[in-house]
Amino acid sequence: MVTQPIQDWGDAIFVSLSNALNGFLSAIPLVVGALLILAIGWVISNLLARLIRELLVRAGADRLFAEHGGEVYGKTSREIKPSVVTSEIVKWIIRFIFLVAAANVLGMPQVSLLLNQVLLWIPNLLVAAVILLVAPLIGRFLRGLIEVGAGNMGFTNAPLLGRIAEAAVIAFAVLIAIDQIGIAADLLNILFMGVVGALALAFGLAFGLGGRDVAARITESWYEGTQSAAEKVRAAAESDEPARSTSPTTGDTRSPTRGTPRAPRTEPGGAS
Repeated sequence: MVTQPIQDWGDAIFVSLSNALNGFLSAIPLVVGALLILAIGWVISNLLARLIRELLVRAGADRLFAEHGGEVYGKTSREIKPSVVTSEIVKWIIRFIFLVAAANVLGMPQVSLLLNQVLLWIPNLLVAAVILLVAPLIGRFLRGLIEVGAGNMGFTNAPLLGRIAEAAVIAFAVLIAIDQIGIAADLLNILFMGVVGALALAFGLAFGLGGRDVAARITESWYEGTQSAAEKVRAAAESDEPARSTSPTTGDTRSPTRGTPRAPRTEPGGAS
């Protein structure tokens, strides 16, 4: 940087142009290095994305998703190819990594910090996406299990119970995914506690108001069962009392009034 004394307007313009030119010339290697890093990152990301796409296609991921994905995710999901989606995700993750390196070379700490935050947030996004992809599969499996089991047990509303279970699994997965991303985590926790409390209150009111007769019959059956058990115990205790009154030495169970033997009767002819 030129630091000569400025005496007139010509010196000021010369110094300004000299400083700008020096700054530009000193920044050229940094810019070239950053562009080189970006070019290498773009080439590596394209190669890895193509490799992953080929591996998934040969593994049959697109075919399996097209055959079975429509049953779970809808008919429009058959147009989605897992190989393309996965390759694009890998491609942009690698590009973000090289963008952070280029920002560090250019000496841009704010840009580098922002890209680092985005890069650290990507794993949470991937976990949330996996949760949302797996949840419908678990919900569909649980729905079929409940429908078959409830139908075998004689429930007439087995399909309704299966759909409720599937919807509950998907809703719970959505809540977990939103919390994993970090969008309004406190508000989400409050909402979840409110929903659980509302369901508990609704169940309590439904059982207390609509199920009073059922609850009364249940408690009455419990009371009758305890009373019958008490009567059996009392009867068993009373039946054991005669056995306790038996003498332990002779075992004579005759009553006291008849316990003394009679004297032999004497006949009028003198025969005993």
